[in-house]
Amino acid sequence: MDTILPPRSEDVTFDPPVLGHLGMKPELVVREPTDERVWIEIEPSVWFRPLFFDMNNGAHGEVLRVRKGGVLSRHRHPSPVHGFVLKGSWRYREHTWTATAGSYVFEPPGEVHTLTVDDDCPEMQTMFVICGAVLYIDDDDKVVHVEDNIGLIELCRTTYQASGLGADYVDQFIR
Repeated sequence: MDTILPPRSEDVTFDPPVLGHLGMKPELVVREPTDERVWIEIEPSVWFRPLFFDMNNGAHGEVLRVRKGGVLSRHRHPSPVHGFVLKGSWRYREHTWTATAGSYVFEPPGEVHTLTVDDDCPEMQTMFVICGAVLYIDDDDKVVHVEDNIGLIELCRTTYQASGLGADYVDQFIR
């Protein structure tokens, strides 16, 4: 079997996998981007940039960026989430704690929360590994939107095409 390598850019690199002849995908090294176009706006003052999309397990990694006064709508995760705060701080409206730079956050399945960055924080960035879909819910706990890898990849394709990076720019993150 020939090794099929994904595309790469100046911000993403890898070496060919040792077991590529068996279908193994290569590792992934995603550098901090210099091009603002890699950020995908998902709500006002809220963006993400993909780190990886694991198409076997449905997980994905991202850096979430929220600027002051930004809110990620109320949601629930049916699978665990891991977060590590890189910059700034954030909180959940439904909880008493605040995550600050250097904090690790574990979210068990079923938690309902609204991620909020207060006005006094100019920018927050947190790396999240989301082990499944995100269920956006209304005030009656009814699901109003399901966010999964397929939808996120489609959003990236559309956004990257419109920005001039090209729809296939997202392919380098898919494993």
